[in-house]
Amino acid sequence: MIIKADLHTHTIFSDGTLTPQELIDLAIKKNIRILSITDHDSVEGIDLAINYAENLNIEIIPGIELSTDINGTEVHILAYFIDYKNPELLEYIENFHTERMERAKKIIAKLNNLGLEISLNDVKKIAKNAPICRPHIAKALYNLGQIKNIKQANIKYIGDYGPANVRKEHISTKSLLNLINNAGGLSFIAHPGFMKEEIIKELISLGIDGIETVHSTHKPFQVKHYKGIVNEYFLLESGGSDFHGGDRNDDSNFGKFLVSETIVRAMKKRLNIFTS
Repeated sequence: MIIKADLHTHTIFSDGTLTPQELIDLAIKKNIRILSITDHDSVEGIDLAINYAENLNIEIIPGIELSTDINGTEVHILAYFIDYKNPELLEYIENFHTERMERAKKIIAKLNNLGLEISLNDVKKIAKNAPICRPHIAKALYNLGQIKNIKQANIKYIGDYGPANVRKEHISTKSLLNLINNAGGLSFIAHPGFMKEEIIKELISLGIDGIETVHSTHKPFQVKHYKGIVNEYFLLESGGSDFHGGDRNDDSNFGKFLVSETIVRAMKKRLNIFTS
């Protein structure tokens, strides 16, 4: 039997809708045997996932999705096999959460100035214990009846070019890659289909370990193209559904966008992780 892996998923600890346990249960139903939870700027779900999966014949790869900035463009980096209790990593996450809270306050103030009635408490009810992301603000706007649908929030108000958007503050890309490396992990370009080729080349020059070739938004010709880049520069591959659930309406993606165990073994070989 070919063992399949989904290396890009989200839970309630960022902007997903399922608990780590619920996600694992769904993975088992989809015959996924290797799963990486890559919440945005959070590792809170990893221990829960590892403990729950211990006797369920499913391997959990500790992961996280982090953000940086190249020439004014936000770039997402997936990190795998991290020591998710690394003090330097945890300090970075804590500081980033504080910055996210301040950003949320600024976005809400802009929305109020545009005539929309929303408070920080409204957003906290949606985010719960997760770091506040724009999807939480969009969901709160929808629940409050301030917008017709989630898409309207992004297009009209809080998308990258919206009047209420506030850009995230990022550490440099090189510092972020060093952070992942110091935590014992591997760094991968997330969903490269969203970025320009020159940014991909810049990340390669900075020492990225790999590229997410398989993604729910990638067309077959893009998968082929990114695999070609991987081979040209002797990089590693990753891939997954980028599953969130809920209003994303991406349930059908889970179990559809997968990579083989061979790709996971290549990662372990790079890190000298030997398993039976």
